[in-house]
Amino acid sequence: MDLHILEPSFGTLKKYKDISSNRLFRIFVMMKGFVHKIISVVMALLLLASTTSWKVDKHYCMGHLVDMAFFADAEGCGMDSMATEGSLMDCCDSETVIIDAQDDLTFSLEENESVSPFFLVAFLHSYKTVFQVLEKRLVPHELYPPPLLVKDIQLLDEVFLI
Repeated sequence: MDLHILEPSFGTLKKYKDISSNRLFRIFVMMKGFVHKIISVVMALLLLASTTSWKVDKHYCMGHLVDMAFFADAEGCGMDSMATEGSLMDCCDSETVIIDAQDDLTFSLEENESVSPFFLVAFLHSYKTVFQVLEKRLVPHELYPPPLLVKDIQLLDEVFLI
């Protein structure tokens, strides 16, 4: 079997390299936005779930689960209405599980009064230096053209950057 037929030539690879790198870049940008949206939705749902109080109410009749309700009271099986004042109806049982929400989500400076002066000085200095205009540095070899290549050494040694 001739392996040269299966291998594409370098010119063909170069032609498709530009197309594939552009396509890969667009796919990467689309995936980055898609992953960012998914993470944002998951974090919003997590915040909603952690700040909501949960109530699960279960009603058992003769040891079997008859009704279960979230955020509301479970409906009875009807045996409670048949019970008279003098008789004991021990066949029904209700169970309520309440999970309280996290209510302390506000950040206040009263809790964190001990702000370090070193932090304030470092923050102010870094904030001030962000908006400083830097002087243009002199590049000594900016006007000199690169030397002409006699041989493409990377192609001769078959060393390519991926």
